[in-house]
Amino acid sequence: MDWNVLQVLFWVIAGLVSFYFSLGNARVWTSIAVGFFLILVGEIIPRALPFLPGVDIPQVQAMGYIVGTIAIMVMTHGFMEYYVFSRTLELEGKKLNVYLGTLAVLAGSVVFILINPEPGKGTLRTIAVIQNANWVFLSLINIDMIRKIHGNVKGSPISRGFVAFIGVFVFIFLWKGSELYIQVYDLAELSGQYPFRYQLSVVVGNIGNLLAGISVGGTFLYLARLLR
Repeated sequence: MDWNVLQVLFWVIAGLVSFYFSLGNARVWTSIAVGFFLILVGEIIPRALPFLPGVDIPQVQAMGYIVGTIAIMVMTHGFMEYYVFSRTLELEGKKLNVYLGTLAVLAGSVVFILINPEPGKGTLRTIAVIQNANWVFLSLINIDMIRKIHGNVKGSPISRGFVAFIGVFVFIFLWKGSELYIQVYDLAELSGQYPFRYQLSVVVGNIGNLLAGISVGGTFLYLARLLR
């Protein structure tokens, strides 16, 4: 089975739906939707389409990992805002500030990459481990935060959407957790000695990735139908 084709297909749908969702709804949803869109840009496209011009350049690879880290941080910020909103019904700031703030962080990351030495194999591996570690731990935090949001909005039409988001982060946890396990124990290099652990981790990671893409797209389509 060609996992990459299926993953990129569902993540393209999920990324486009989430970005479109961010344009047409209240600002409190913007960070969450933008964060999911960045997964498509920073992780799925470079990995699934390795023949694209420039994706083998070390600086581009490093930037892809950094965009992935920014993605989970932006959407975690969004869920934190929604948690406060669901308790106080107070919402500060402008929708445009979310887009400009995200672009500013991305631009700062590009400058950071360009002013430093070309990242070698070890540096890229370190950046990738940091990225996956952030995803694993922030996924657990988001699951707990979304559970609390669901408690605050329980009974409203969109409460089921937050249950779906819990499923999204469970799948992401499996996806990123498997990748982190492979990286920390260098199982790709030791696959000959530990073939079962390596193959199981790869399969769990691919299934988690695929189900995350499907559930993200499905959740935003469901929410869009409820909110419009």
